[in-house]
Amino acid sequence: MERVVARLNERLETPIQPFKLTRRYDLIQRLLYDPAVNRAILEYADEEGVREDVAFEKARSYAREIVPAFSASAYFGVAIRAARALSHFLYDVEVSYRDESHLRDVNRDATVVFVMNHRSNMDYVLMTYLAADRSALSYAVGEWARIWPLSGLIRAMGAYFIRRKSRTPLYRKVLERYVQLAIEGGVAQGIYPEGGLSLDGKLASPKLGLLKYISEGARETGTPVVFVPVALNYDRVLEDTILINAASEGHRRFRSSVFKGLGFVVNQVWLKLTGRYERFGRVAVRFGDPLALNTCPDKSVEDLSALLMDRIKEALPVLPVPFVCQQLLKSEILTEDELIQTAEMQLGAQVGNVASFVRGGIEILLRRKVIASTENGYLIEPDKVQLAEFYGNSIPISDD
Repeated sequence: MERVVARLNERLETPIQPFKLTRRYDLIQRLLYDPAVNRAILEYADEEGVREDVAFEKARSYAREIVPAFSASAYFGVAIRAARALSHFLYDVEVSYRDESHLRDVNRDATVVFVMNHRSNMDYVLMTYLAADRSALSYAVGEWARIWPLSGLIRAMGAYFIRRKSRTPLYRKVLERYVQLAIEGGVAQGIYPEGGLSLDGKLASPKLGLLKYISEGARETGTPVVFVPVALNYDRVLEDTILINAASEGHRRFRSSVFKGLGFVVNQVWLKLTGRYERFGRVAVRFGDPLALNTCPDKSVEDLSALLMDRIKEALPVLPVPFVCQQLLKSEILTEDELIQTAEMQLGAQVGNVASFVRGGIEILLRRKVIASTENGYLIEPDKVQLAEFYGNSIPISDD
């Protein structure tokens, strides 16, 4: 294993650190005997009126739930290949940089934290694949991923589980110290400050938990940390109707099931085998300008999160489907020529062949019956307005 990791580190921009390769049992023990966690255990025992050994076992259960069991062979041998294959099976993948030289110049000894907007569960797949030459990312994943046998694979990929709604001080302290120890140990992180998938396509206000843990821990220990903003966008989000329904009902309970997911996969494979398969359009990932934590020592976590979200917003890729949806929502009905003319004025050289860009969006929306073609131009179907808004919201609105 040491020889395998040594060979991997020769090609990775950010090498795999020893912390990530530590046995899971040893990480759990290190976490449990951390002084800050010990104090939280004593406080929990006092507040709940239980024995200290009972409180200790509660902390152990939290640590076992959180701590991953990273496997370099599972990550680089299975996960990355599967992520690459799935990404290119579903989408035309585009990657760009606001300034690639800034990313290349990131200090190799710094802990890199990729800060991303959260559009789809495909985000995890895409970033695992696209960051493969940089490092092995460690993600914070929600409780949805604790289902067997998915949980074992996700842990082997280095992800750690978090409870989105936990209010227990002991749990939060165990999570905080794990994140801080991982940052101190140089483990590259991938975090979604919005805290969950966007229900309406817009960037949501950031939640400060993980960012607070990272910045406070790094400042206290002097650990060099570099935040890399990453903006993702899709011509089709796989869960779009599920997210829209959740938004309409005013909660984050998603009405789906494993059987529906399997049915979707089987259908796509059948379309591929019968020669009728078409990709879901484009997915674009754009890396923004990195931000070294030590360059803003006086910024509060609120200011830091706002700055990072601004950089994500600046880097948001404009794709055909969101662009066409946004224009039709503003003008109700437009011809293809009018859409092309607007794209030329607003986007210019950003999108290459403007006519092909616009026609690609129109074709996908017609295929999904989101828009209709009339003798006067294209318009959004009345029952698909919410879906069009979901995509139109994913890019900055132009006043032109």
